[in-house]
Amino acid sequence: METWEDTELCFQQLLNSSCRKTIHPHFEYMLISILLPFSSLLTAALNLLVIISISHFKQLHTPTNLLLLSLAVSDFLFGLLMVFQVVLIDGCWYIMCTLFQYLNYIITSASTGSMVLISVDRYVAICHPLHYFSEITQKRVQLCVCLCWICSVIFQSLILKDILKQPGRYHSCVGECTYFINYIAGLVDLTFSFIVPITVIVVLYMRIFVVAVSQARAMRSHITAVTQTGKVTAKKSEMKAARTLGVVVVLFLICLCPYYSVALTGQDNLLNDSSSVFVFWLYSFNSCLNPVVYSFCYPWFRKSINLIVTFKILQPDSRRANIL
Repeated sequence: METWEDTELCFQQLLNSSCRKTIHPHFEYMLISILLPFSSLLTAALNLLVIISISHFKQLHTPTNLLLLSLAVSDFLFGLLMVFQVVLIDGCWYIMCTLFQYLNYIITSASTGSMVLISVDRYVAICHPLHYFSEITQKRVQLCVCLCWICSVIFQSLILKDILKQPGRYHSCVGECTYFINYIAGLVDLTFSFIVPITVIVVLYMRIFVVAVSQARAMRSHITAVTQTGKVTAKKSEMKAARTLGVVVVLFLICLCPYYSVALTGQDNLLNDSSSVFVFWLYSFNSCLNPVVYSFCYPWFRKSINLIVTFKILQPDSRRANIL
């Protein structure tokens, strides 16, 4: 396997304390300099379309779409953050290493929290439809979204308190940007940023799937024959939701599990070899998949994109356009 080749110093004037610049083998360089920037920009662009759509059109101001907006904001910020990191392909961090770490942890935590809130919303909508409109209100969702972001900031501030107090304390040379969290903090972060959210999401989606399947069986056996026509649409809709959410869970696990597996090995830099670069790209690509899975399946999103790219949203009263 090809290895990195040391080259000149990051800071030529600091001969004894500067880190060395590195160059990647050709394949790794192409992967980092082309694939990662493209996916990062695509992530930012797609999520920006979701943000504009839900924020602009009044018909889309629903509790569910507010959760999608929160997810899109976190994924949009993550895409921009990844563009910044990809620029530093020579291994030298000149500014804002600590700020990058801090924002990365907050955005990732908020994104996962938004996924959990979306799963709860779908669980109530499918498993308890009669209570949905009384339990899931606009104000409650707004409060939950605010708490999600506030808790992410507070939680990650506690996890990274040593780094925030003394930026660069674990750097062995000037220009390095390493991640180091003590064992207890790392275990807490792994538990509440990955294990608990994934468990909640999987359990809720399994319940959704069971309910949808049981209702479909009831429909096929004509238990609800009296109101068969009215029920068929609901059953098909629930089955479609179950399949969509199942795909979401699988993609979410596929994208995040490899990243956390590598992170558990204690590897600080995820851009140091081909396999790690791919894991990092897969992790970041999940943010690009979110608007595809959650939004492209909705007809209103395609309509809103058409209005956005044709600049019709600049027309008077475009906020009240009928896109549902």
